[in-house]
Amino acid sequence: MSNQETISRSRVVVVGGGYAGVMAANRLTKRDDIAITLVNPRDHFVERIRLHQLVGGTSEAVVAYADVLSPRVRLLVGTVSSISPAARTVALEDGSEVAYDYLVYAVGSTGTTSVPGAEEHAFGIATFEESTRLRAVLDATPADAPVVVVGGGPTGIEVSSELAEAGRNVALICGDRLGPWLHEKGRADAERALRRLGVGIVEGARVAEVLDGRVRLDNGRELTSSVTIWTAGFTTPDLARSSGLSTDEAGRLVTDETLTSVDDDRVVATGDAAAPSRMAYRMSCQAANQLGPLAAETVLARLSGARPKPVSIGFVGQCISIGRGLGLVNFARRDDSAVGARLRGVPAAKVKELVCRSTIWALGMEARHPGSAIGFKDRSRAARVQAAAVTPLVREPSV
Repeated sequence: MSNQETISRSRVVVVGGGYAGVMAANRLTKRDDIAITLVNPRDHFVERIRLHQLVGGTSEAVVAYADVLSPRVRLLVGTVSSISPAARTVALEDGSEVAYDYLVYAVGSTGTTSVPGAEEHAFGIATFEESTRLRAVLDATPADAPVVVVGGGPTGIEVSSELAEAGRNVALICGDRLGPWLHEKGRADAERALRRLGVGIVEGARVAEVLDGRVRLDNGRELTSSVTIWTAGFTTPDLARSSGLSTDEAGRLVTDETLTSVDDDRVVATGDAAAPSRMAYRMSCQAANQLGPLAAETVLARLSGARPKPVSIGFVGQCISIGRGLGLVNFARRDDSAVGARLRGVPAAKVKELVCRSTIWALGMEARHPGSAIGFKDRSRAARVQAAAVTPLVREPSV
């Protein structure tokens, strides 16, 4: 290819190589005249929905990018330290810069701790590095030592059940209630399955302080803990805010309904890091795999001189592993509100494993055949946007 041909190609930089970022990068290969660069801190794709298995020793939770990323996408291993919308460049921690014509902001999410002592004495599970560290700590801890898991959402349920099934002495602190997103019938199913595995469930109390060797609750009770695992909340990296772009309270990039930044139409957000109309979708792989292609379609429309379409996605439910042999699939309306319909036990575990495998399959399919990934219709979105115009509302992530 000649230098002139290289210069004439539009440059799109995707920041973040998770589910949404990879989907977006792959979808952009629909056009041959785009130079696509994916910037990611690691040289491998992390199966985030398997990180609880990494902690439990039943999965490595990684996939080669060659299996999920189009060969037309340049993978640049590095960490973006700042974005300069005016110069249309991103700066990396190693001092280098990458120029772009359009930027796809797909930095994902990470864990957050707001309780005294949690940062010093608790272990996160939101990232590959945190999970790897936690696994090493558990491997060095006696099997009968008390383990306390903080957070009664899907992540807390999955990691506590994974460890209990392996013979660990686990207590799960749920806050007000177990599985706040679940339908009451699904919640009862999850509680029964956890108790059968020996998980001690603590409801109606929150952690007030994490100390060395124990956890203090807001009701004065203390639990002995050799290893405290924190799953109670997610936030997003501070990259957008520190770069002068508008964000919501959780640090997500504020966009319009086409996922375009309200500050700069050359910046498009997707996945956990996007807050369209300040009404972010639940942080999840389910949303990311739909929002990733839509962010790319916004960029493709602008490159073609067309008007981007508003986002339209939907949900089908929540799949939760309960150990390796059991599970719960609580179905939902398209607006992500849980209903009573559900699968339990072994059939649900098989569905959850199928979902994990099909997610990787969908990424690979999009890499080979860009445009193959499709989403559901979110028919309630217009009403939510109209409500947001009166009272801005942020949907907090379920964990």
